Amino acid sequence: MKYTVLMGSPHPQGNTAALLNPFLDECKKLNIDCQVTWLYNQDIKPCLGCQGCQKNWEEFACVQKDGMEEIAQAVRASDLLILATPIYSWYCTAPMKSVLDRLIYGMCKYYGGEKGPALLENKPAASIVTCGYRTEKGCDLWEEGLKRWCKHTNMRYIGMLARRDLGPKQPFMDPEKEEAARDFAQALRIKLRLEGVL
Repeated sequence: MKYTVLMGSPHPQGNTAALLNPFLDECKKLNIDCQVTWLYNQDIKPCLGCQGCQKNWEEFACVQKDGMEEIAQAVRASDLLILATPIYSWYCTAPMKSVLDRLIYGMCKYYGGEKGPALLENKPAASIVTCGYRTEKGCDLWEEGLKRWCKHTNMRYIGMLARRDLGPKQPFMDPEKEEAARDFAQALRIKLRLEGVL
């Protein structure tokens, strides 16, 4: 079992990393291989909207040669895509948004005049996020956007773990957040097993 984790935080010691770490630790105990890519460390250009990727229905095939080719291959080869991001201005960070834009074009061959395939057909996706507002107001637009992104790519949205930062006077991580991250790893594994992925 292999997960691709795309990490959209610029802070290796930040809140999103802190929430992700017990999730990854629990996955390791479950014998799940998690490949983590820190997006701020990658060369990821914004989508040009040129539709050059539509000429090849077999591959990602973006005309831009940067870190997205490797990311796209990893996503295709994995059993689950995890999008981990802090919420900036009610949505994901800039490199995460660039990845979503590039994947929706490069993996959905719908834009070249003919109806081509969805290369991520039926692949599950989930998210781990942190925000400064109550999660029902801080993460709701991101979750709705991700659900629509999954619907358009013919992927399956299977859940989100979201936790709030209460500010600098209170440590972000606590036993509840660690337990929630571990429980999320367990819940995703159970869901995938019930769906026949495992």
